[in-house]
Amino acid sequence: MSVDEVIRASRIVPVVEIDDASAAVPLAEALVAAGLPIIEVTLRTPAGLRAVKEIVRHVPEMTVGAGTVLNAEQAGQATDAGASFLVSPGYTAALSKAAALHGIRLYPGTVTASEVLQAMEAGHRTLKFFPAETNGGIAALSALAGPLAHTGVQFMPTGGVNIDNLLDYLALPAVAAVGGTWIARRAQIAAGDFTAIGVLAAEAVARVAKTRAS
Repeated sequence: MSVDEVIRASRIVPVVEIDDASAAVPLAEALVAAGLPIIEVTLRTPAGLRAVKEIVRHVPEMTVGAGTVLNAEQAGQATDAGASFLVSPGYTAALSKAAALHGIRLYPGTVTASEVLQAMEAGHRTLKFFPAETNGGIAALSALAGPLAHTGVQFMPTGGVNIDNLLDYLALPAVAAVGGTWIARRAQIAAGDFTAIGVLAAEAVARVAKTRAS
């Protein structure tokens, strides 16, 4: 499956901050066991790139992306670490070109129509909507996506999405998946509480499954 296909099949992309790369593999294994075979490891911590490498090496069934990619250098580093996709909090032409150069899928962040159009002009069709809740949430995203419905552009809202509102986001036709920071919080990962993380992931997967069955 392509990254786009995995995202659309999973409908939830866990977004994680890892302080110690030794936690990366058990975290990834817990998510896969719960039914989430995709992860966005942010580069907000020094351990981020090493964590990407560890998951790629030891959990081959996991599709691994690097998040909080801010520039061309990080795009290259994440690609070298084995990431299958990149996620950025915003869009720049330089970052887009770097991703294309490395042959890796980039999901750039957007919150305004102008940002969306710039990203679309560069060939991006699945965009991060970030931070979602502080930028108007479901109502804002629905309004933003309305005039673009015929273009096929889709969004991954992240930031403030949680177990209580994820189905409302996923009900929007323009939403491919949501980014979930609530599934595996930084403190839980640092504490090695992978059982609790697995429970949260399984709960989210079950909620999505119910909507598909109905």
